[in-house]
Amino acid sequence: MVLVDTSVWVDVFRDASGSRRDMLAAALEGEPIVLTRFNQLEMLQGCRDEKEWSLLASYLEDQDYLNLSDNAWQEAARTYYDLRRTGHTVHSPIDCCIAQAAIDHDVLLLHRDKDFETIALIRPLRQARVAW
Repeated sequence: MVLVDTSVWVDVFRDASGSRRDMLAAALEGEPIVLTRFNQLEMLQGCRDEKEWSLLASYLEDQDYLNLSDNAWQEAARTYYDLRRTGHTVHSPIDCCIAQAAIDHDVLLLHRDKDFETIALIRPLRQARVAW
């Protein structure tokens, strides 16, 4: 199972040639994809119009999602706090929540967001940056 971050989906959805979709499929090597509700939120908030919203919302209804445990919120906040105390910046606390979901479920997080590499400096986050 692989958690594919919003940063990857944005590139895939905006690539009219389909080459990034093919590269993503190759990177997944047949592993099933999962998302978090945070990815759903991030993707939907970026819609340009009602048509795009409807299409994406329909697609997202059929996806598999990782749930956060009761203590995941505190763990995510702790990650943000610990990074800040060590002089590292994560631009979005949502990324800490996504990372915590990946940690809790022990899944690889596929991304194009430096924040996850920063989080991996202090947490056991299995992550890989997609290189197009």
